[in-house]
Amino acid sequence: MNWSSWSEFFAMGGHAPYVWGSYGVTFLLMAIEVFLLRRRRHAVMRRIRRLVRMQRETNE
Repeated sequence: MNWSSWSEFFAMGGHAPYVWGSYGVTFLLMAIEVFLLRRRRHAVMRRIRRLVRMQRETNE
């Protein structure tokens, strides 16, 4: 497609709500995925630290 102005580009020939909505949903889901991965990593690291601490206490 060839657009003669930025407003035509952003309008996407009348399909803008679908196109930009798809980009928005994709970005939102990717951001949620990063958030959940970080939260999971922190939980795993806390658990590992706790297990190491418990193991050290039993070995002393």
